[in-house]
Amino acid sequence: MEATRNYSVTVWRQKNAKDSGKFETYTVKDISDDMSFLEMFDVLNEQLLREGKDPIAFDHDCREGICGMCSMHINGRPHGPIKGATTCQVHMRDFKGNTNLVVEPWRAGAFPVIKDLTVNRSAFDRIIAKGGYVSINTGGNLPDANEILISKVTADEAFDSAACIGCGACVAACKNASAMLFVAAKISQLALLPQGQMERDQRAEAMVAQMDEEGFGACTNTGACSAECPKQIPLTTIARMNREYLGAKFASQGL
Repeated sequence: MEATRNYSVTVWRQKNAKDSGKFETYTVKDISDDMSFLEMFDVLNEQLLREGKDPIAFDHDCREGICGMCSMHINGRPHGPIKGATTCQVHMRDFKGNTNLVVEPWRAGAFPVIKDLTVNRSAFDRIIAKGGYVSINTGGNLPDANEILISKVTADEAFDSAACIGCGACVAACKNASAMLFVAAKISQLALLPQGQMERDQRAEAMVAQMDEEGFGACTNTGACSAECPKQIPLTTIARMNREYLGAKFASQGL
């Protein structure tokens, strides 16, 4: 027989960016243990609509742990209780009988709330626009990218950094709302590959400067960002970014 439970769900409700917001508590009944967390929210929203109430706004897209849109703080943890998973990959059975859920949006000055659990993460887009790309010539007599030999160690490290989905869990987990892990992943991904070498110094300086301009905090070195990252990007990525940034600064000053 399928196991079902009733849940008390306390959710942050905020009409818009100017609204002060508040918590509201709802009861959802007969929720299957096999439902994903977002499916439970779908049931809750259907219930609110039947009652003539405004449904809860939350981001979602792929529901396969790829896009990073499903960003929620659940019982004090970004994306919920499962390590290395996004909110959409969390199932109701993962709460081990805890039927009291508290759900909040990401809490960061650089991620202003749009409505309820939806926040504006365009700060990440602006950081990417400052250097998260390569602008080299292609075609002609240039070798194909796949013909450039790269060691497996380097390729694996670049791939690990490229796994970042930009969800913002690192920011939400950090008490200073630092974006260091996200920026480090994007800088490292290209700094490790031959195609990223031409703009390596410029990229590091520009992306770090934009991160600071957006109002993200400084790194706390507590490791909360990596611990809560759904793609498990390691703290060593931040160390690599620091080396890239310092090297770029020394080069720009002729040192």
